[in-house]
Amino acid sequence: MPPSPEPPPCPFEKRFPSQLVRDDGFFMSLAYNQAIDAWRQDEVPIGAVIEMGGEIVGAAHNMVEGAKDPTAHAEILAITQAAAKLGDWRLTGATVYVTKEPCPMCSGAMLMSRVKRVCYAVPDPKMGCLGGATNLNDLARVNHHVELTAGGVLETECRTLLQSFFQLKRRESEL
Repeated sequence: MPPSPEPPPCPFEKRFPSQLVRDDGFFMSLAYNQAIDAWRQDEVPIGAVIEMGGEIVGAAHNMVEGAKDPTAHAEILAITQAAAKLGDWRLTGATVYVTKEPCPMCSGAMLMSRVKRVCYAVPDPKMGCLGGATNLNDLARVNHHVELTAGGVLETECRTLLQSFFQLKRRESEL
């Protein structure tokens, strides 16, 4: 069996935010860096970072293709890491930073794990479930709701990264 081809190089550089200001921009920059790692592994470039009390408790990128697992989304992997690190499935007080609006599965996992807040960069009107296609947070009978920061934080950079990846994939499929 011939070796699989190398993924195309990522034309984007990682960000190096100042450690002195741990704000939304700082943590979203780290999620963006995770997304670049995903691209470098030929995965859809989505990254997630989970912060609690100013410290990172989980960080991951999409690994669906490599793991051959449809649930290996950045958010799910980061939630699993955070729960393991904290020794509790309840992530009360945590903020999830993710480069694209979470899908139904990931949005549900955030509600189920009781995260306090979700901050996403790029809205997803087709599959997003925290304001895009629908909003699980608006379900009145759900026993937990998240605070939401939708779009704005590194939105342009994250959108450009995603669009560039899919443009490259379309060109490759035409060859």
